[in-house]
Amino acid sequence: MLKQGFSLIELMIVMAIISVLATMSLPTFQGAIIRAQLQEAIVLSDGIKKSIHQYYEMHHTFPDDNASAQVPQSKHLIGNFVKGITVQNGAIHIKLGNRINGQIAGKFLSLRPSIVTDSPNSPISWVCGYAEAVNGMTAIGDNQTSVPSLYLSPDCHSWKIVDSNP
Repeated sequence: MLKQGFSLIELMIVMAIISVLATMSLPTFQGAIIRAQLQEAIVLSDGIKKSIHQYYEMHHTFPDDNASAQVPQSKHLIGNFVKGITVQNGAIHIKLGNRINGQIAGKFLSLRPSIVTDSPNSPISWVCGYAEAVNGMTAIGDNQTSVPSLYLSPDCHSWKIVDSNP
């Protein structure tokens, strides 16, 4: 007797395996989407970084707010995934919203300028999210980041750097 096709049990086992694999891959895919949305939000702040840099070169201090940085009001700095961008004591605070994933809607991502403490004429670096300034540099402004680390790119994580040459 020839057997053709699969039995119901075999098909159910295959479906169960596919279901388990799909369940495991969905959070990973969703995290990748959120990270891409965050990256677009960071790109939106590039012009503001330039304005803050110009202000620092002229005044050797950082702007207190959007007006002193000569950028539009927060309510006018919006995008697909951004509800507003605020400059506060040199730091950029991005309020996430509009079409962004619901898990991070209403949360903040901060970008802070980092300067060489003993050399104000050195270039400005920027630290993102929970990242800390490296040894010899100081991050300016408060970190208001409330996005879970899971969704941030590695350069926005807090990596404590240990200097092997004290």
